[in-house]
Amino acid sequence: MTESSIIRITGPVVEADRMRGAQMYEVVFVGEDELIGEIIGLYNDTATIQVYEDTTGITPGEPVKRSTMPLSVELGPGLLEMIYDGIQRPLTELGDLSGDFIVRGVSAPALSREKKFLFTPSLSEGDEISGGAVIGSVPETKQILHTILLAPDLSGTVERIAGEGEYTVDETILWLKDDTGKVQKITMLQRWPVRVPRPIQSKLPAIRPLITGQRVIDSFFPMVQGGTAAVPGPFGAGKTVVQHQLAKWCDADIIVYVGCGERGNEMADVLRQFPSLVDPKTKEPLMKRTVLIGNTSNMPVAAREASVYTGITIAEYYRDMGYSVALMADSTSRWAEAMREISGRLEEMPGEHGYPAYLGSRLADFYERAGRVKTLSGEEGSISVIGAVSPPGGDFSEPVTQNTLRIVRVFWALDADLAHQRHFPAVNWLLSYSLYSDLVAPWWEKHGGSEWGTMRSDLLALLQKENELEEIVQLVGPDLLPEEDKFTLNVAAILRESFLVQSAFDPVDTFCPPEKQYRMMTLIHRYYRLGRHAVGEGMTAAEIQQLPVTARLSRLGPIPHEEFDSLYPKICEEMNSAFPGGDA
Repeated sequence: MTESSIIRITGPVVEADRMRGAQMYEVVFVGEDELIGEIIGLYNDTATIQVYEDTTGITPGEPVKRSTMPLSVELGPGLLEMIYDGIQRPLTELGDLSGDFIVRGVSAPALSREKKFLFTPSLSEGDEISGGAVIGSVPETKQILHTILLAPDLSGTVERIAGEGEYTVDETILWLKDDTGKVQKITMLQRWPVRVPRPIQSKLPAIRPLITGQRVIDSFFPMVQGGTAAVPGPFGAGKTVVQHQLAKWCDADIIVYVGCGERGNEMADVLRQFPSLVDPKTKEPLMKRTVLIGNTSNMPVAAREASVYTGITIAEYYRDMGYSVALMADSTSRWAEAMREISGRLEEMPGEHGYPAYLGSRLADFYERAGRVKTLSGEEGSISVIGAVSPPGGDFSEPVTQNTLRIVRVFWALDADLAHQRHFPAVNWLLSYSLYSDLVAPWWEKHGGSEWGTMRSDLLALLQKENELEEIVQLVGPDLLPEEDKFTLNVAAILRESFLVQSAFDPVDTFCPPEKQYRMMTLIHRYYRLGRHAVGEGMTAAEIQQLPVTARLSRLGPIPHEEFDSLYPKICEEMNSAFPGGDA
């Protein structure tokens, strides 16, 4: 390593001289405490360094050491169940070393060097292999088989491979002879630069929905495996709870949760809740398939940017094994604020609202690493990215929200007014949209029924009609409305209260399987169609409102899933007998 010294300090931005030969995004160690930093600017032999720790107390003249390596993460068995900070330092181990508050300069390896894993080889001596080839496997948890892959930039002939047995992540398991005859020792541990996407064979079209168990999402504004979504909303609208629900219930194999600049108490809740949650599919702790990355608002601002890249790189690693990965980033607004602060200290020309001019391209670089792909090993894997956005005052016209909307294809707009009415999830159905609806329609028609697309369109139109009628009601009152419009308002209320509202704390209603969602939609849609016909035949909206079947429809969500199958035909029969011509 070459050594230079600090010449200027501006918050988390430090300048050092005698850095000729250094590269952009190279990791350096700043000051006597060797604080971790990253080069973000070079001019002659002066480097501008973004420091990922608190720079209070360091002074000009202290040394700066180069690592000659870009900011990278350690990848290998043992990632699952870990809790990291933004630059992949294990928080549990740091807590043991420094107490409740992280001491500057303290560090620990991201992956344990003592723990042994049972390795089963998949190659033989003499095999010709290239980047991404499967070397062997390790049972990381009971459900997740961790595939050991050759780094994408390596290739050669297997000269020797370790036999089945227990090894640590830094023990040699493969001796690989390259084209020059040089033998490289390969371990289960890889290092990968966080800003460089891991290579793939090709991108594949999205065909399957990401089932979340949240009705307003799955049925009205669906997401696909390998898709991108934004969850913007003001303070108190429930962004974090929505992301928690998706992490708990979505049908991805691996969850990567990035808490980027969120309040410490919220992140503390996540760290307390996740280890105690039970995975509904496996009955094992949810942490068995989860990686948590926490970088709270009181941590150094520079590390927020790194935390997002750390999360997406870990997600790509598991995607390369053929898993479906869901990444939750909460929130990208805090990431953008970190970019704005660093940009200001670099004296760059500000863009809209003071954000750097490259805000849009940075967001695009992040979201475009999502997708369903064919990996180098020939597997199919996917990364679904769901980013929360925290617009100041709920203003969706601000730059972070608008730049995000240009990139993502699903928009779940959270509404503070709905949240104040205790309507959760507080997704505003008039502002939200999904561009994946046509892609997932064949799946819903196969697993639900052929009427999914029609019912979805009709029920969304019903909610739009309700909004128009509410404006009229405010002017003239409900009594002057025609009976058909009164009935429309009544059905819209049932749709909102029975279908769209879903309690995260109800043991039954917290998750709604696709089959139940489709049947609930069928009942409400059928009620709407039969009721309109009955109103045309002279029945009043008040009379329909008094029918016993109306009360049944208002309480569909909490019905246990196993009971719903037997109740469904009974409700249909009751509906047919309640309306004139119902059997037709």
